[in-house]
Amino acid sequence: MTGIPFYAAADDPGASFLELLRRTGNEPFSGFAQMSASDAKHTGFDPGHATTVLAVRSAEGVIVAGDRRATSGHLISHRDMQKVFAADAHSAVAIAGAAGPAVQMVRIFQLQLEYYEKIEGKRLSLEGKANQLAEMLRGHLPQAMLGLAVVPIFAGYEPTANRGRLFQYDVTGGRYEEQDYATAGSGSLHAGTVLKLGFREDLTEAEALALSVQALWHAADSDSATGGPDPVRGIYPVLAVIGPDGFRQLADAESGEVFASLQADLTNGGGSAARGAAKPGGSR
Repeated sequence: MTGIPFYAAADDPGASFLELLRRTGNEPFSGFAQMSASDAKHTGFDPGHATTVLAVRSAEGVIVAGDRRATSGHLISHRDMQKVFAADAHSAVAIAGAAGPAVQMVRIFQLQLEYYEKIEGKRLSLEGKANQLAEMLRGHLPQAMLGLAVVPIFAGYEPTANRGRLFQYDVTGGRYEEQDYATAGSGSLHAGTVLKLGFREDLTEAEALALSVQALWHAADSDSATGGPDPVRGIYPVLAVIGPDGFRQLADAESGEVFASLQADLTNGGGSAARGAAKPGGSR
């Protein structure tokens, strides 16, 4: 068992968990560092991909949602993958792209935020958290060039501003704050169109949840890599709300209620599930 590393003041990695990993010889995201692009192309290896995720602001905070399907080439590799994760008590990450590296990045990001809080004795600001995730994406760029791209969405509640905030990224680590909604993944164009048409500044939490499910449903209807609600298996999109009371993921039964309202709306030829959805049990 190795001991705890100690550093001179000039070499101290400070509150950066990523830098601590590097100093101890545990460089993150290095699993494919020695593989060339040509090697990766000829292995025929497909790591599996997470598909469509989104975030949308509501009057109370922000909603983060993702479908449950993961694909490997033309095959469905997983039907119930988790793509929305709590980053800390008041923020969340939703992942699209190469599934394995994406989940690894989320785990390291969660540890980074916890590590910073323990070292500094305070929480990192929401802006700082968004910047930390951008730094991880920049460090992952060599793997992204091999086809293992990760494209997350980061969202959280800003107590000082009393509102939700959301950030999109590109594979190079570019970070872009969006004011109303954000989408990522193979079905993002279709989901984004639904959000664009249905978004209002005064969306209640229930309306934003309904709009999110509607966006994912339409994405699944047009994009084969995006999984729609599956009542037979009891698999529904992952829905999470972030507000003054923090992060809360809806239970499957609650997500099923939101989808049932959409199903009724579509069956009756209604124009917008977001307008007619009833507030799910337990929602604030």
